[in-house]
Amino acid sequence: MTARASDLPGIVTAHRVEAVIVGYEAAIANRIRRRGAAAESSRPLRLIMKQAARRSWKHLIDERVGQAERIIPVGKRFWKLTAAERKAVDVLFEKESLRTLVTSLSSRPDDAAVEVVDAAFWIKGCSSLGGWRCAALVRTAGTGKTRPSVSLIDIKEALPACAPRAARTGMPRHNGERVVTGARHLSPFLGDRMIHETVLERPVFIRELLPQDLKIELGAVTEGEASGVAAHLGRIVGDAHARQLSRDQAKSWLAALRAGYSKTIDAPTWLWRSMVDLVGIHESAYLEHCRRHAVSARAPSA
Repeated sequence: MTARASDLPGIVTAHRVEAVIVGYEAAIANRIRRRGAAAESSRPLRLIMKQAARRSWKHLIDERVGQAERIIPVGKRFWKLTAAERKAVDVLFEKESLRTLVTSLSSRPDDAAVEVVDAAFWIKGCSSLGGWRCAALVRTAGTGKTRPSVSLIDIKEALPACAPRAARTGMPRHNGERVVTGARHLSPFLGDRMIHETVLERPVFIRELLPQDLKIELGAVTEGEASGVAAHLGRIVGDAHARQLSRDQAKSWLAALRAGYSKTIDAPTWLWRSMVDLVGIHESAYLEHCRRHAVSARAPSA
């Protein structure tokens, strides 16, 4: 989707898919050779990482909440919670699991008390369509030489998975636990600072947002840089899969990947077709959502 939204020629999309599989296969091959994950990030990603390292909590609040005050502004991006929802959020943060999550980062005292300063329903892009999402500002009390601090917590409903799962697998039945388990396999640094809970019978997963959490928005990059980013992201997924495979399983999977290559693109045919189909589904679903929104906006009120 980034490739299609950029100013690069359309052929670069095909090259990016090829780069993704190059990075992915390199990670699986490292598992066969019993080597650890060793992938140097591309120049654009290194620049983003440097920008992230310089960000402060104030940057995060200004970007996500929109103001420096310790209140979430109700308006376009945030809606007021119902009384029952706000009470449920307050009760949620009385749990030891939530206190441990909040105090585990930024060198906060393990025994510090936490309290909810404010909370609101968070309208957050297409990923939240049809689901409940809450932003909570939480204060951690200071102890001794440690000053009080405020953190931004993201509480998001975990919807049922659309993808099928293999038979006889230990897939968690709680959708929040399923999301957290997947995150810990794909990106341990992120997954290890997430927990699952239930809010008003909704399965949710919860994480503290850090100033260093930046999405990859590359804008105008060269074709070579685009391929480097794609290969790096492919290695991330490959590393996650490789951790779950034995050496023999990795050999078998790598052979299956290479046997499915297309004659017109250096990537498995099924990968190219599924990605093209996904882009089409994404575009049509988004435009249909916009159409429905326009129709509902014109509909007369009762």
